[in-house]
Amino acid sequence: MDFGFGPKDDLFRREARAWLKAHLGGTPNRRDWERTLGRDGWIGLGWPEDGYGNRRAGLTRQVVWAEEYARSQAPPRCGHIGENLLAPTLIAHGTPEQKARFLPPIARGDELWCQGYSEPGAGSDLAGLRTTAVRDTPDTYRITGQKIWTSLAHEADWCFVLARTDPASRRHHGLGFLLVPMDQPGRIEVRPIRQLTGTSEFNEVFFDGATARAEHVVGGEGGGWRVAMSLLGFERGVSTLAQQVGFARELGEVVRTAVATGAADDPVVRDRIVRQWAELRAMRWNALRTLGDTADAGAPSVAKLLWGRWHRRLGELAMEVRGAAGAVGPADWSPTAPYELDALQHLFLFSRADTIYGGSDEIQRTIIAERVLGLPKEPRGAQG
Repeated sequence: MDFGFGPKDDLFRREARAWLKAHLGGTPNRRDWERTLGRDGWIGLGWPEDGYGNRRAGLTRQVVWAEEYARSQAPPRCGHIGENLLAPTLIAHGTPEQKARFLPPIARGDELWCQGYSEPGAGSDLAGLRTTAVRDTPDTYRITGQKIWTSLAHEADWCFVLARTDPASRRHHGLGFLLVPMDQPGRIEVRPIRQLTGTSEFNEVFFDGATARAEHVVGGEGGGWRVAMSLLGFERGVSTLAQQVGFARELGEVVRTAVATGAADDPVVRDRIVRQWAELRAMRWNALRTLGDTADAGAPSVAKLLWGRWHRRLGELAMEVRGAAGAVGPADWSPTAPYELDALQHLFLFSRADTIYGGSDEIQRTIIAERVLGLPKEPRGAQG
C-alpha cells in the first residue's frame, strides 16, 4: 500500500532527510531544537490554515515528514501538544484574536503547551472533573483544582485547562476551555510524578486561584465540552505512523538480542517475533486506511487498542529474550535518585502503561460499543 505517494513526495522526503542530517548533532537542547524547527518552517505542516508563520503540507507530505523525523532519531518533541492539539483546535474554534496571539509563537517554537484534562478523582471520566473557573472580574477567571498526568507541565509556558465555569452544572455541561499561563508562582504548582523508568514526563498540577483572562476562553463560557471533544479528535493522524517507525526500531532491537542470546533458537520465541512483525504491518495498513477519515468515529479507539496491547507484548518479549540479565538493574540504583535502564528494560517498564494512558482499554471499548456499534450506554452511578 503506497497511499498515493508521488514524485513530489519523494523530493520532499529527500529534502526532509537532508535537513535533519544537517541539523542533528549531539544532544540539542529541546527548546532550542523547537526554535530551529520553527525557524525553517517544519512546525504546523498539518494545520488547516497557514499565515501564522507555518507552511502547509498535504497529507502525504505530513506522513513523509513524520516518518523521516522518527527514522532520524531526532529528539522527542516538546512542542507537539501545542502544534498538534491546541493549534488545530484554535483554528476550528478560536477567535481571530486568539489565533493571532497564540499560533505564531507555536509555529516559531517559542511557546510550549501542556494539557489540563485528567483529574485524580475522575479517572478516565473527563466529564466528572471538579476544577473550577470562577469569574472574579469582567476580565478574569480564578482557577482552583488539580490536574494529573500532565505531560511536560514542568517545561510548558501555557496550559489549556478544562474547568467548570458553572458550579451548579453536572457532567459535560457548564465547562470552559481556558488558556492559562503557567508562570504564576504561588498560584500554580507543578509536581513531577516519578515513573517506573525513573523519569518524570508526567506531573501533577495544582491551581490555587490561578488567573486566566476572559478573552482566552475558547468556544465561549459553557462551550468547553464541545471544544474538548474536538481537540481529542486531533490526537489521531500522521503521528501514529511515526510512532510505528519507532516500534519497528524497537522490534529490530528485540530480534538482534534474541539472536545474540540464543533465544531465537526457541521456535515459540520465533513464532512470537513473527507475530509481532505481522501485526505491526497490519497496524500500518490500518493507519493508512483510516488516515484523514474523520467520519470513522471508532478509528482512534481501534488504533489505540491495537498499538497499546501490541507494544506491551513487545516489552514482555524483550525481557524474555534478554533472559536473567533483563532483571538486573544498574549497580548504583537508589530508590530516591534517577537510574539508568537499557533500551529493552525501558521498553518493558514504560509499555506497562500503554493500555492505560490516553484512554484505558476499557474506555476505548466503551467508545466503540456506544458510538460505533450503537449498543446501550453503560450504566453510570449518581454523580455528586
